[in-house]
Amino acid sequence: MRIVVTGAAGFIGSQLVESLLDHGHDIVGIDSFSPYYSADLKRANIARAQEHDSFTLEEADMNDVKLEHVLEGADAVYHLAGQPGVRASWGQEFDIYLSENILATQRLLEAAKARLSGRFVFASSSSIYGQAERFPTQETDTPRPLSPYGVTKLAAEHLCDLYGKAFGVKTVALRYFTIFGPRQRPDMAFSRFIDAALAGRPLTVIGDGQQTRDFTYVADCVQATISAGEKGTPGAIYNVSGGCRATVLEVIETLERLLDRRLEREHRGPVPGDPRRTGADISRARADLSFEPSVSLAEGLSQQLDHARATLGR
Repeated sequence: MRIVVTGAAGFIGSQLVESLLDHGHDIVGIDSFSPYYSADLKRANIARAQEHDSFTLEEADMNDVKLEHVLEGADAVYHLAGQPGVRASWGQEFDIYLSENILATQRLLEAAKARLSGRFVFASSSSIYGQAERFPTQETDTPRPLSPYGVTKLAAEHLCDLYGKAFGVKTVALRYFTIFGPRQRPDMAFSRFIDAALAGRPLTVIGDGQQTRDFTYVADCVQATISAGEKGTPGAIYNVSGGCRATVLEVIETLERLLDRRLEREHRGPVPGDPRRTGADISRARADLSFEPSVSLAEGLSQQLDHARATLGR
């Protein structure tokens, strides 16, 4: 199969590309290497895939590249490109989120409507739920985003739904719940904690640390994403969660056990846009995608720690 992956050099996208290549597919990756975080890290992410004869990388902005050409002959699209980050989405940076999360998605859907026979898998986020009305949260629960980032992800979901109903694009949306593991973005909590711990600095904890998250190991996320492209119900939305529910302080305690030492913490005030807790019902993904997460918080955090040590030489 010929498959297009946007955001191919990112944390999740690069590992999705590698898995698809291992499955014998021909992959076209698109990535703009945007300055949200180091382009060198992204180039390291995609280096292994670039050694593969079945991989082609288009280094381009999704709002500039001729997507009709890229999608010609594609059997599936995995759309992971976008501007990440809840806290950075406030204020003057919001125009970037509009461009990268909404306008780019609309352009890709336009190109897909006449060219794509297979599924269009969109990587959404648990951020669309905000302060959810119940836990575990189901896909049918009312979205209540708390950040501009969450608003743009929800808007992109609506675009997918519209293009499915109006033009028959076989869209499938995945709501990722806090993905962690090797190659995690440096602004994300686990990466920040590990980097500080290995450097001997205090860990910066936002709020009281009692916030609860449903964490998902990246390999489990990739498995669910591939399955969505193979057998996801067109028009459906799926929660993707590893079931590794823990508070931020419990994550730090797990890291302390892995390092066998106490880690100093510095608490800072809460920031707008962060929900107090997240938790997913993944019954729909289990039924339709045969999704069964298998990596625990401790195991996944150990893998991320090992990767960081190898990368940082510490």
